[in-house]
Amino acid sequence: MIKTNYPIWLASASPRRKKLLEQLNIPFKAIKVEVDEKIKKGESPVKAVKRLSLEKMEKAKEEIKKGIIITADTIVVLNGEIIGKPVDKKDAEKILQKLSRKTHFVYTGFCISNLEKKKTINDYEKTSVTFRELNKIEIQDYIKSGSPMDKAGAYGIQDDFGAVFVKKINGCYYNVVGLPLTKVYSALLKVI
Repeated sequence: MIKTNYPIWLASASPRRKKLLEQLNIPFKAIKVEVDEKIKKGESPVKAVKRLSLEKMEKAKEEIKKGIIITADTIVVLNGEIIGKPVDKKDAEKILQKLSRKTHFVYTGFCISNLEKKKTINDYEKTSVTFRELNKIEIQDYIKSGSPMDKAGAYGIQDDFGAVFVKKINGCYYNVVGLPLTKVYSALLKVI
């Protein structure tokens, strides 16, 4: 268990990340930080998620002056193409059709910084996810639910219908949800 006298901050608006961090039984406060999540031309998935989590950290430091801050960014990669959150319903449908019957990779970059000790860890996790064949009606019904709109790859593996799209995963399940818990926990232990 993690025991610290430092306040812990999750700089994320994601309800999934909040729920995951609660599993670690650590008291924390959540704040929302916004950065431009555009991927740079030619940027690798690893560089992209690590950079974006670092940019979120810098933004969070504008508001938070003491304690430990956690930031994260998740993307989906299919055949070398980086897929973020859908821009609209049509985009969500296109993304889900692309992912149907294929294996893609989920990358989450995270950054943990102890402002008191000036210790920062910036790391990532990668998980492969294979989808079964999706039909047009279930894709459209899923989009009507509104669930895909705030998720990289236009689906959630947890708490909703997106779970039944997944045939198998290889790697950290929690990474697909949005925060690789084991790596984050280990990193927290190193910065306390």
